[in-house]
Amino acid sequence: MPLYEYLCQPCNGIFEELRPMRESSEAVPCPECFKDAKRIMPTSFSAFTFREGYPRRIPDDGKYYHLGNKVSKPITGGRPNEHPEVNKPEPKTKRLKGDKAMINDMVAEAARANLVDMTGNRIEPAEVKSAVDQGRVIRTGTPNR
Repeated sequence: MPLYEYLCQPCNGIFEELRPMRESSEAVPCPECFKDAKRIMPTSFSAFTFREGYPRRIPDDGKYYHLGNKVSKPITGGRPNEHPEVNKPEPKTKRLKGDKAMINDMVAEAARANLVDMTGNRIEPAEVKSAVDQGRVIRTGTPNR
């Protein structure tokens, strides 16, 4: 049952009463002077509204919360408890000039058929960059037959 506020004119008192909705507009006896009191608009108001299943306090700023962090969009898919704005993927590391020069030297070495991995398999020049990115150990040597 909803809670309504009533004003008693004779004693100038405001009080609250739990009433069924169908009886909300009917007069209620005042608890002080027992005279009929009319319903008034509430003097205090604390509202919640529901948007997409979550309670929102009014005024709503249009943001969402994910595990205590404010985000602009709700989760639409992906893994549970992971939000793309909160759990940002780490950016790919950029190669430094020295790393680029080292890879170019390795590509030239692979063209001469001298680069192998730890198991002795020959590394082609086109595979050098991906092997370095994967963290494979590359050395000079003769390939296994």
